[in-house]
Amino acid sequence: MEFHVSLAGGAPDLDAIDAALRDLDPAALLDVDAAGSTLRIAGALSAGEVIALLATAGCPVQPRQVRQLPSICCGGCSG
Repeated sequence: MEFHVSLAGGAPDLDAIDAALRDLDPAALLDVDAAGSTLRIAGALSAGEVIALLATAGCPVQPRQVRQLPSICCGGCSG
């Protein structure tokens, strides 16, 4: 699933988030948009797992800040 997380305040510690993310899904992707206002996470995670891993990584967010995007999976890779 892909999630967009609205960021408030200072820049998050991407290394800490990445480390927490790798514990849950080693193939997950993480980046921040050019404006630095949205954290993008793609992986085999639920919204609850995203919220929990961000809290663990020192970037607590409220559920309203996390938006799950619709799947764009075509099924072609059988994933």
